[in-house]
Amino acid sequence: MNPAEVLKDFRTIDAQRRQAITAAETLQAQRNRASEEIAKLKKSGQDASKQILETKVQREWIVKNEKMAAEQEARLREILTSIPNLPHASVPVSATATPSGVSAVSAVGTAKAVSTSEENVEVRRWDARKSEFVSKEDWERNPPQFDFKPKPHWELGEEMGILDLERAAKLSGARFAVYWALGARLERALANFMLDLHTREHGYTEVLPPYLVNSESMYGTGQLPKFEQDLFKVGTGVVSDQFDEDPYHTPVFGELVQVEKGALDEILEEQGERVVTYIFSVDKVDVGARTVDLSTADIAKTEVCNVPWRSLRYVRERKLWLIPTAEVPVTNLYRDEVLDGARLPVCLTAYTPCFRSEAGSYGKDVRGIIRQHQFQKVELVKFSRPETSYDELEKLTHDAETVLQKLGLHYRVVTLCTADIGFSAAKTYDLEVWLPGQNLFREISSCSNFETFQARRANIRYRPEGKSKTEFLHTLNGSGLAVGRTWVAIVENYQQADGSVRIPEALQPYMGTDCIPAQVPGKTRSA
Repeated sequence: MNPAEVLKDFRTIDAQRRQAITAAETLQAQRNRASEEIAKLKKSGQDASKQILETKVQREWIVKNEKMAAEQEARLREILTSIPNLPHASVPVSATATPSGVSAVSAVGTAKAVSTSEENVEVRRWDARKSEFVSKEDWERNPPQFDFKPKPHWELGEEMGILDLERAAKLSGARFAVYWALGARLERALANFMLDLHTREHGYTEVLPPYLVNSESMYGTGQLPKFEQDLFKVGTGVVSDQFDEDPYHTPVFGELVQVEKGALDEILEEQGERVVTYIFSVDKVDVGARTVDLSTADIAKTEVCNVPWRSLRYVRERKLWLIPTAEVPVTNLYRDEVLDGARLPVCLTAYTPCFRSEAGSYGKDVRGIIRQHQFQKVELVKFSRPETSYDELEKLTHDAETVLQKLGLHYRVVTLCTADIGFSAAKTYDLEVWLPGQNLFREISSCSNFETFQARRANIRYRPEGKSKTEFLHTLNGSGLAVGRTWVAIVENYQQADGSVRIPEALQPYMGTDCIPAQVPGKTRSA
């Protein structure tokens, strides 16, 4: 990343903020001394009108400088919150610069830069035929072979009557899917199999979190404010008499807001206005200055101008966000909490739907169910001591790999380079499963260590044993796995020449069958 593009005019803004703070403090000190002088003059019966006028002028300049300092502070915060995590020293350094302002969201993980996969480093490759790791050269000398041309899942699924993209488009538009019969059962079986494996063999505790979260949760894991365009925002329609702060919200025309009493009193004093309410309607929004013009809803319609955004409160439950991954609610379970160091690592797993707007991915992976607006995923989340977090990353990655191994699927593990790593991550391993119908490896899990990046944003700490001072812990997560893509991998890898699909042995108890039969020619799927 180009530091000049990332930091922009940070130094200038910071200098202006410091100058405004110094000026406000200097004027306040002068005003305090003047107030003492006024008291003495009044006590002695002398005229203090000149000094009173001076203090009023000083007050006006103090308010202006404080307002300027707050505005510059908000601008600095916008810059700082757009700076990604520092990569770990072991992360491969990309020779390719990421285009400024261009980003995308991993289909199974968090926000990532533009893919430069040729610079990612392959760590290992699993050959399911041998149930062992093999070299890239051995794999290429003896790749998996079919005695017929394997079909991609979108063709095979439609022919079998287990995948319906046409009806999904009728219901919701592009990038949605309907699963039928044994196709739907396969999705459910995979989720149950993964959860049982992680809870019974890998030591994770299962969690069922909400699918809608507030802005603070999205900020804590790094989705807000930088990747707002990749998310689905939900207006709750709830009107309450209670108002909350929301530093990530941009006011809109006509919106009802409450103004902080102290800030409003200062503004009204400047403008010579008086009101009996602190609830207003937004009349004008100045995005550059981060101010709004407001008016009351009464007959008199009192107008108040240039109110800073920081002074606004919004109707409670004004909006929520559909989760892009269970990482968001599960990580934020401990937001603003201190964990006992003796409890660490805390290992949690959750099965949830995930919702992605896929902004910036127009034209990519339009066939099938690789890149969807809604898909299901089993997530793994860890809270770890800093000194053991990279050992925990290796364990978490292995836990995700075990799913693929038990399902008999070929895959490889790659370390993402600096240009491909997620915004919040310090290091990421991608697991890529082999899809014979498309003749390529496709990401099915991203396993990342975020070190203290998310913990700082969400204020998640731990107290080391025997110490009173708290420290930021390390957070980790990974897909274990993306259920839809695992569905794709099974359908493509286990397809048979007659159009049927065998069920992996590990899944058969969950499916109640060892095979999904081919669709009978000419037969329509039942409703």
